[in-house]
Amino acid sequence: MNFAKKLAAGAIFAVSLILTGCGQSQMGSVDVDKVMAEAPRVKTLLTEAEGKIKETEEKFQADYDDKELTEEETIKAQTEFQRKIEAINQGYASQIRSRMDIVIDEVAKEKNIDVVVSNSAEDKMIFRGAIDITDDVIKKMQ
Repeated sequence: MNFAKKLAAGAIFAVSLILTGCGQSQMGSVDVDKVMAEAPRVKTLLTEAEGKIKETEEKFQADYDDKELTEEETIKAQTEFQRKIEAINQGYASQIRSRMDIVIDEVAKEKNIDVVVSNSAEDKMIFRGAIDITDDVIKKMQ
């Protein structure tokens, strides 16, 4: 995590501690990595993305398999292929993130949580005191 992200996370954490200390707010945490690994909707979208990528690879191979291309044409074709793969990945990543944001917001409202922070094993921010809503998010990501 770069310095700016750590600084922003620290600021959010400090504000939430102040609010929680005043009894006005509750803090929640979600393990995004676990949601990505276990949520049914995420798995479905990742499978769709893999299918689209495979389809794109097959089309690329069919289009260029029997052709003899110059070096310039090869570079252009590879660049176009990479651009298509990146567009697929970005599109599905955006769908997943959007759906996850909606579900996290819904769960936070249901549990009267005002602040939700990401708390994955790799970027542990909260060790105790926050309500872990990870399993609730996974259940709602159908």
